[in-house]
Amino acid sequence: MLKHSKIGNKGEQIAQEFLEKKGYLLLYNNWRTGNKEVDIVMAQGDTAIFIEVKTRSSQALYYPEETVNKTKQRHLRQAAMVFREKYPAYKHLRFDIVSILFNADVVKEIVHFPEAFH
Repeated sequence: MLKHSKIGNKGEQIAQEFLEKKGYLLLYNNWRTGNKEVDIVMAQGDTAIFIEVKTRSSQALYYPEETVNKTKQRHLRQAAMVFREKYPAYKHLRFDIVSILFNADVVKEIVHFPEAFH
C-alpha cells in the first residue's frame, strides 16, 4: 500500500492528467499564498478552477470528497481571492473536488465534482 504522502502526490498527478484529458489547462500545482495551498489550479477560458484532490484507500470509512469541510472550503475561497487579485484576467472562479479511491495501489475510482461548493 502506498504511504499517506505518496498516495496524495500520486492522486494529484492522476487528477491533473484526468482533467487535462477533459480539456482543462494547468496553471499551477500546489499554488500557495501565505499558509493556504491549492492542490491544482486549472483554467477554462476566463475561469480559474481551484481543485482540491482527495485520495484514499478503499479501506477508508468515508468517501474522499466528504473530507472537504467548511474550514477547507473557506481556505480555498481565501486563496482564490488572492489569486484573482494577482491574475485579474480570470473573471470567474470555480471550486471543484476530484475524489480518487485506490485499491492495492491501483485507481479503483476517480470522480470529478465540478462546482462542488461556492
